Amino acid sequence: MTVPVTAALAGLFLLLALLFGWRGARAARPHTEPRLVPWRFLMLLAFTGMVAMLVHLVNLIRDAGVVAP
Repeated sequence: MTVPVTAALAGLFLLLALLFGWRGARAARPHTEPRLVPWRFLMLLAFTGMVAMLVHLVNLIRDAGVVAP
């Protein structure tokens, strides 16, 4: 992957983690039907994807010679 694609995916995963975190932090309403989507687990998956993309981005930049070892 190239640097712009990796940075865009990292940004997308960040936005998804924020969205899922917001949805998971909402107060439970016991008088309605149960929540069937595991928002907190999805937040953790998106955060893990973001960290993986950031590590990949740092490796791409380091291999390009932009940052000295």
